[in-house]
Amino acid sequence: QVQLVESGGGLVQTGGSLRLSCAASGGTISRYVMSWFRQAPGNEREFVAGISWTGGNTYYAASVKGRFVISRDNAKNTVYLQMNSLKPEDTAVYYCAAETSGQYDYWGQGTQVTVSS
Repeated sequence: QVQLVESGGGLVQTGGSLRLSCAASGGTISRYVMSWFRQAPGNEREFVAGISWTGGNTYYAASVKGRFVISRDNAKNTVYLQMNSLKPEDTAVYYCAAETSGQYDYWGQGTQVTVSS
């Protein structure tokens, strides 16, 4: 059973940056495609970014492409989301998830990101 714990969220001004971390325990993430999702109040949870097993392929939602960068360190069992040029519409709870065979098996508890205007 893999446990995922996100950290790094907080309050930042428009244009600022944050780096989120997702630390795994209870198993290795090296066998999983890892993704970040977010959910703003009143909205559905939406995909933000994903990264393949080795980190060779990355995927982004159109709304964050060019501003966010997903990366992973399998040796540290951790996935990161570097968020730059933040906007108020990026305000949400951010979750990481581990996927195999197209199914998200494990989710973290989320970390709050608030971008002030």
